Amino acid sequence: MQIKGVELIVRAPMRASKKRIDAFVLENSAWIERNLKKAEAQQIRAERQGALGEEELRALAQRAREYLPERVSYYAPLIGVTPGRITVRSQRTKWGSCSAKGNLSFNCLLMLTPPEVIDSVVVHELCHLKEMNHSDRFYREVYRAFPDYDRWNGWLKRNGGVLLRRMTSVEPEADEEE
Repeated sequence: MQIKGVELIVRAPMRASKKRIDAFVLENSAWIERNLKKAEAQQIRAERQGALGEEELRALAQRAREYLPERVSYYAPLIGVTPGRITVRSQRTKWGSCSAKGNLSFNCLLMLTPPEVIDSVVVHELCHLKEMNHSDRFYREVYRAFPDYDRWNGWLKRNGGVLLRRMTSVEPEADEEE
């Protein structure tokens, strides 16, 4: 079950009966209602702020390619890791990712967030170079390098959906690498 846009999508095995599916939806109605309201509020805020055009996304990506490597270079030695390539993308769902080869990818929309949010995402991805999971050990590394992680990750959870929704009318550009 997921909220996509302002629509509920329910997936079920082919052999699941309609009765069982309806019961599942009813059992989760509080979650559905809460998250649909949140999605609608985010959509309204995004529409008020306006969609991001291709030129704006290109400018954000350029700023990100200049700024993010500096932040990675600052935190990598503190964490004790050596990252590979850094890529900047216009992504609709992710803020950052770390590949098994040690390459990092970041969303250009991070440039619309406070610097502390950017640092929280950078630290999160760098810590994946030590722990490719979200275990207690992983979060110990995150908090050691960035004690305010919860505060700024919370900011991103509260406000990030609005930023991502501002891209909905724009086709993402091809990935650009540094």
